Amino acid sequence: MKLHVTLVNPPYPSERLQHLPIIPLGLGYLAAVLEKNGYEVDVIDCQALKLSHENFKKEIEKRQPNLVGITSTTRTYKSALKIAKIAKEVHPECLTVLGGPHVTFWDENALQECPHLDVVVRREGEYTLLELVQRLESGKKYYDVLGTTCRKNGKIVKNPDRPYIENLDDLPFPARHLWPLEHIRKYEDMFYLISSRGCPYWCEFCAAVRMFGRIYRVRSPKNVVDEIEFLHKTYGAQHFSFCDDVFTVDPHRTEEICKEIRKRGLRIKWGCGTRVDLVSKELLTKMKDAGCVSVWFGVETGLQEVLDDMNKGILVAQTEKAFGWLRELGLRPVPNILLGFPGETKRTAWRTIKFAEKISPEEVSFYNIATPLPGTPMYELVRQKGWLRVTDFDKYDCTTPIFETPTFSMEDQRKIYEQAFQSFYLRPTYVIHMFSKGYTHGISAFRKALSHLIKAIKSGNLIEIMRAKILY
Repeated sequence: MKLHVTLVNPPYPSERLQHLPIIPLGLGYLAAVLEKNGYEVDVIDCQALKLSHENFKKEIEKRQPNLVGITSTTRTYKSALKIAKIAKEVHPECLTVLGGPHVTFWDENALQECPHLDVVVRREGEYTLLELVQRLESGKKYYDVLGTTCRKNGKIVKNPDRPYIENLDDLPFPARHLWPLEHIRKYEDMFYLISSRGCPYWCEFCAAVRMFGRIYRVRSPKNVVDEIEFLHKTYGAQHFSFCDDVFTVDPHRTEEICKEIRKRGLRIKWGCGTRVDLVSKELLTKMKDAGCVSVWFGVETGLQEVLDDMNKGILVAQTEKAFGWLRELGLRPVPNILLGFPGETKRTAWRTIKFAEKISPEEVSFYNIATPLPGTPMYELVRQKGWLRVTDFDKYDCTTPIFETPTFSMEDQRKIYEQAFQSFYLRPTYVIHMFSKGYTHGISAFRKALSHLIKAIKSGNLIEIMRAKILY
């Protein structure tokens, strides 16, 4: 009889800042590879089902898994360790395995901090987890599996990295059928997919490139659109979002994906994320013709010197040009802004906020507070400089200040993060423009602006915002 594997997405550490439930593609691929090899797999997604640790215990008691595989980000790391502890208490003989971007760079620490954890899987986990299950099934030792960190005779052993998967077309589509799709789609009727792994760029704050490598590996356009068509026909999916770190590294491949979508007559809407230096008006036009409605860009800041410190490798002028094309074509811009990167000051932060309002006057930016994630140069810099103030990973949610520098205090970060949103919605031009789109849009914008105005007055932010707009 084949082994039984239970995969777990741990609950968020608190009620605050819980994202809409989506299928974590990493777990979906793990499940699909295991199923393809004949193993029994089930999933307990605590986030999708809003399960507490106590409720997870009730769920795992109903199963008899030989292996419990858990994923985690930095924010859910401590929650994942609790899951491992509960799994071990309920099923002492099961192998507990933890993977994801956080423990890839926190592997030895995780094993030291949690005696209930048996193995850490680093970087890509599909074939590493498969080999662990095969070893377990055949009764062989697993202490030397590539891409793992584990215990052997009481000591922690860190095995060499497993080579990255070269042909992504070899992977089956994520096993979405193991999730409560009807329940998840009530929150957002969106299907997420990924067409590539890796990123040739090396931003100081990014853990993704260090997780998946600098070699850009891609799925063929046919394979990508096969998945879209499968989801469209099987679930009636019409809205898609590509989770690639950089969707348009290869513009010819992007065009081929668009061509394949049009050739098959798929009437869908989709969005993607990329860099401002990797698009052209011609490419964006072809993307729009194939159903693209929105593009996410890592704008980060409006100052060239800060971009250079981040090792971002783009020019402010390129950002302005790319967003101009989006406005011309009627594509929805989604600018991502990073406030508080080392070297930031109140002046540079406000200049960035004003820049974001300039390039995206109709859509509020996704503001994030710079968060030093383990595995990134930013984390090492902050730690070495003695600037780190918060070590509780539960608070690493990109909205909570984690460190402060001589030029930017945590209190200033908190205030400016809040003021950035208030500044956007309190602009009269925003409300006027929304009324130009229709009465309903206008009334909604007016109410939102009024709500932010009341908050700004109560918090004392209104005068500070007006002053900053003049000074900076």
